[in-house]
Amino acid sequence: MKKLKDNKAINISIEKIDKVIHEPARMKIMANLYFVESMDAIFLLRQTNLTWGNLATHTKKLEAAGYIEVKKEFIKRKPHTMFILTKEGRDAFESYTKRMKHVFEGF
Repeated sequence: MKKLKDNKAINISIEKIDKVIHEPARMKIMANLYFVESMDAIFLLRQTNLTWGNLATHTKKLEAAGYIEVKKEFIKRKPHTMFILTKEGRDAFESYTKRMKHVFEGF
């Protein structure tokens, strides 16, 4: 059986994981926006395979955390929604991925 490196360090790392990002639907949204910085709602919906209701719920939580910005406008009388990753969101996602790597390196 393999011995864990440092249980205490792993537990501390796990406790500090950003729970806003850690939820799978929000992680998908953040990962997609991390690589392109902004997406319209239809493209993000297709990329994440979420329903409209789930997309709305999870983007509201990310917006409330300051991780994304939501811009709504009308183009040819049709609503158009854009989701933009903020600097705070980029930093939080990078921190999240580093922390997750640290957790799994402990096994």
